[in-house]
Amino acid sequence: MAAASISRSLLRRSRCGGGEHHLLLLARGFVTAECHRPVVLHKRGSDILHDPWFNRGTGFSMTERDRLGLRGLLPPNVVSSQQQIDRFMLDMQRLQKYARDGPSDTYPLAKWRILNRLHDRNETMYYKVLIDNIEEHAPIVYTPTVGLVCQNYSGLFRRPRGMYFSAEDRGEMMSMVYNWPADQVDMIVVTDGSRILGLGDLGVHGIGIAIGKLDLYVAAAGINPQRVLPVMIDVGTNNEKLLKDPLYLGLQEHRLEGEEYVAIIDEFMEAVFARWPNVIVQFEDFQSKWAFRLLQRYRKTYRMFNDDVQGTAGVAIAGLLGAVRAQGRPMLDFPKQKIVVAGAGSAGIGVVNAASRTMARMLGNNEVAFESARSQFWIVDAHGLITEERTNIDPDARPFARRKSELGHQGLSEGASLVEVVKKVKPDVILGLSAVGGLFSKEVLEALKDSSSSRPAIFAMSNPTKNAECTPEEAFSILGEKIIFASGSPFSDVDLGNGKIGHSNQGNNMYLFPGIGLGTLLSGARVISDGMLQAAAERLASYMKEEEVLEGIVYPPISRIRDITKEVAAAVVKEAVAEDLAEGYRDMDARELARLSEEETVEYVQQNMWSPVYPTIVYKKD
Repeated sequence: MAAASISRSLLRRSRCGGGEHHLLLLARGFVTAECHRPVVLHKRGSDILHDPWFNRGTGFSMTERDRLGLRGLLPPNVVSSQQQIDRFMLDMQRLQKYARDGPSDTYPLAKWRILNRLHDRNETMYYKVLIDNIEEHAPIVYTPTVGLVCQNYSGLFRRPRGMYFSAEDRGEMMSMVYNWPADQVDMIVVTDGSRILGLGDLGVHGIGIAIGKLDLYVAAAGINPQRVLPVMIDVGTNNEKLLKDPLYLGLQEHRLEGEEYVAIIDEFMEAVFARWPNVIVQFEDFQSKWAFRLLQRYRKTYRMFNDDVQGTAGVAIAGLLGAVRAQGRPMLDFPKQKIVVAGAGSAGIGVVNAASRTMARMLGNNEVAFESARSQFWIVDAHGLITEERTNIDPDARPFARRKSELGHQGLSEGASLVEVVKKVKPDVILGLSAVGGLFSKEVLEALKDSSSSRPAIFAMSNPTKNAECTPEEAFSILGEKIIFASGSPFSDVDLGNGKIGHSNQGNNMYLFPGIGLGTLLSGARVISDGMLQAAAERLASYMKEEEVLEGIVYPPISRIRDITKEVAAAVVKEAVAEDLAEGYRDMDARELARLSEEETVEYVQQNMWSPVYPTIVYKKD
């Protein structure tokens, strides 16, 4: 199929879904071109102005105002969508200082309030503003500001977004899912609030992270906003402050544990997949002891993944492969990298598992390759270096515990400090996923000066900003310009003087999870395989040009996020087809997907990304 003909073919095949709120939706399909088709509504007048899906305020033309009973309900001047955005951005700059709720309210939180109010009244414009200003607003709707939002959610709550399933709903979830108005849901982000970013147990306040993630699915991946669903599973909280707070909105009882907890998650999964069989569920910010267990429990049965375990791992691998390229070496040299990992939680172990599989695949994917890959990692947790001599070792960390036979010649022992390990190992990379701010102290960074690499890499990946293991200023000031620096939250580049810049790369999960979700959706893959995740990570790693990588830039700017997501999603689709997991999407079946070239697959993805365009609205009586 020629690239030029695929658009026509796809446009002929694509159909709109919908039907929510007794509306016949003909415009909000996934295909960009369908955004120009009319929407038939069974409402008019002020009912439209109070519906954020269809309200466009002063953007309604005079013809539409007459047709929809809006004349006299709006100021007479008709403005374009761009004029609306320009006015909003000007107001935002002026109003953010006045939107603060007292001196303790930060400017980012004030910005969040302003954006949230726009979201409440005009959904299309909200996503247009977010997409057009993604570099500025991603840190507001996602990390780091979303952490502040979650911490203050009871005070910020104005109108519900998403669904709440609690321990009190046992036996009722199968009927509860039908309370959600959308007949089609493509993407769910679910959390139990037990480990929100690096902030700990925030209980029902954790719904903020699910809302923020889905905003990025819409902005970055073009997932239709009418087909996303944020979910909070409230099984209680162990946060004593929340248990005593009279304004807390969740269950004020200690968290369920054991089989009671699992039974609730099982019931939720059965319910959502019973109503929406093709939905994709992303698990978000579950505490480590459940993150791995639930992932293994569901991943071979349902279309689901855990972003903390698998998304973080993929972004880290892309950065690690970029760091190899930045040393002027081919990515196939990755298995030679010595990596010290600070943090043995779900994110840390998830990265080590995925990185070791990547190394092993490069080495031949046999037993010898896996053993060689294992030997390249040194994991340090709160108790020091993890070795096989440790009692009560976490089962997920056990495969990477250093062997007693290895310790002697390295001069290390069980529980060795991070500084000791860095001094003895002389690693190519130190990777922080500890949620301990400042863990990469001056002593640790000084020790890295003896790295065996000509350009060592520091990955301070913990979120939010205050939990970063070090700042780029600290790293560059101690180690000089010949390093690679990446973090989970955004930092500014560092001026090194003499016209030189120390690049601060943000290894943000948003580079991958939107593309993983979109690629899974458009391939119709039955499950999300390790190979699909690996394909996503490798595409992100190869996205950067050689000259950029040699400058120390291993992650692209957030401003390119829709293009990045398109490429990542296409790689996921191709891998799903190669693994015979793809079942197709709408009228594009698996055989047709298999016939698409790489270029055609990218175009197929792009054609199925929703864009925030005002459709024509037509009133029809019931």
